Amino acid sequence: MSGSNFVDYVKIFCRSGAGGRGSAHLRREKYIPKGGPDGGDGGRGGHVIMRGNRNFWTLIHLKFKRHVFAPDGEAGSKNRSSGAMGQDMLIDVPLGTIARDGETGEFIGEITADGEEIIIVEGGRGGLGNWNFKNAVNQTPRFAQPGEPRVERTAILELKVLADVGLVGFPSAGKSTLLSVVSAAKPEVGDYPFTTLVPNLGIVSYRDHQSFVMADIPGIIEGAHAGKGLGLRFLRHIERNSMLLFMIPADSEDIQKEYAILINELQTYNPELLDKDRALAITKSDLLDEELMAEMEKELPDGVPHVFISSHTNYNISRLKDLIWKQLNR
Repeated sequence: MSGSNFVDYVKIFCRSGAGGRGSAHLRREKYIPKGGPDGGDGGRGGHVIMRGNRNFWTLIHLKFKRHVFAPDGEAGSKNRSSGAMGQDMLIDVPLGTIARDGETGEFIGEITADGEEIIIVEGGRGGLGNWNFKNAVNQTPRFAQPGEPRVERTAILELKVLADVGLVGFPSAGKSTLLSVVSAAKPEVGDYPFTTLVPNLGIVSYRDHQSFVMADIPGIIEGAHAGKGLGLRFLRHIERNSMLLFMIPADSEDIQKEYAILINELQTYNPELLDKDRALAITKSDLLDEELMAEMEKELPDGVPHVFISSHTNYNISRLKDLIWKQLNR
């Protein structure tokens, strides 16, 4: 998923269709001179609907589709014939997409399943034909209802990546390298900060033909919740991960301090993130020997399962998969 093709935020102007007007037709035939009212109802205007599509991973197909207009419903006609409904306009989105009102920020809905639909803007109801208003007092009503007008709304669509495991760490912690080793994903890898500019997803194979999805989230820095670095833009992707794998390099000056900073950033952004299962991977552990690992273990955060790994030498990668699988299936 290259950076130029990953879009997780779009703003779309939506307009539903107006309802068709009801008919005020009076039946007039050669042998039925006083047939009475027979005007049909108008058709409903088209909805604008957001629909989940598991074949999409990004919102790029909507990047230049800034206007979505649904057609109007047709007017009713004689013989109590109702007008045709306006066609609903479907906006296919990846699973994990949230819709909000562009003006008020009001939450409209979220898509989490393939084929799930949410109406962003409802079409106007069709007007009733004059036959609906016939009664003992007025047996020949010569009026009908107009259809309801169109509704306009600006909608903001935001994608929150759906994954089983989210990789959390500072820039250059080895997240992209790990993803490239355990999956077929090919994220950009480098020894400089912010190599990863967009989330990358990879499917990790496990024993007995099982698998889980891992997401490489752009690196967090201290102050990310306040908009520093890239963290604020991508912290929302962490909300959809089942568990969080914290990654801190073995050559870090203070592993416990780095872990505390990461925890604080997540807590400040959304305290509910701390309710997720967590694990800790000490990366670049090919630099360590058994004695040094034993010493470092005494300084690691309490209560968090951990494993020393090296993506370059595949050291403990299988053990890491076992740990993740156990956490996911507790």
